[in-house]
Amino acid sequence: MKARYVRVSTGNQNVARQLEKSYPDEKIYIDIISGAVPFSKRPMGEKVIEDIKNNKINYLTVSSIDRLGRNLIDILSNIEILNLYAINLKVDNLGLESLIKGKPNSAFKLIVSVMGNIAEMERSNLLKIQEAGIAIAKAQHRYTGRVKGSVESDDSFYKKHHEVVKNLKKGTSIRDVAKICNVSPSTVQKVKNKIGCKL
Repeated sequence: MKARYVRVSTGNQNVARQLEKSYPDEKIYIDIISGAVPFSKRPMGEKVIEDIKNNKINYLTVSSIDRLGRNLIDILSNIEILNLYAINLKVDNLGLESLIKGKPNSAFKLIVSVMGNIAEMERSNLLKIQEAGIAIAKAQHRYTGRVKGSVESDDSFYKKHHEVVKNLKKGTSIRDVAKICNVSPSTVQKVKNKIGCKL
């Protein structure tokens, strides 16, 4: 079976671009979660690996290589899993497949390594820019983030996530709550853990 893995960071991001080249017979796996989370720790990433191990997938497509992991090591280790189970991986923006007649494509491996490094560098640069912006805001006394090491009060936590709490109390699934409230499933899980005794 052919499958396609899609990841966006938040529920208000459009997945259409990543689905542009999808085929009608593809099974679609969509994660709404930060790219900083390792592939195997994402709900649908975990499901993809499970289905691969159960021989339910033999061909996997992603729009770009950075969908497969948070850094180069994560990306390459996931590609190794795909190779181990003889899964052909296609990366749309490269126009390449990982296997040619069942054998590893050396050009694919080289390009993926370079692309993975670039993606990792871009993420690192974004974090540095964010840190610099926070430092400037602190210097100008405009920074509103929590003080490092401080603990958010329960009242503040519940107020910030009241819509999530409300939907969880209705019995709505974590994934559906995430979509409804435009937050990541990991945030919903955190809220659920915090109020678990009250549900």
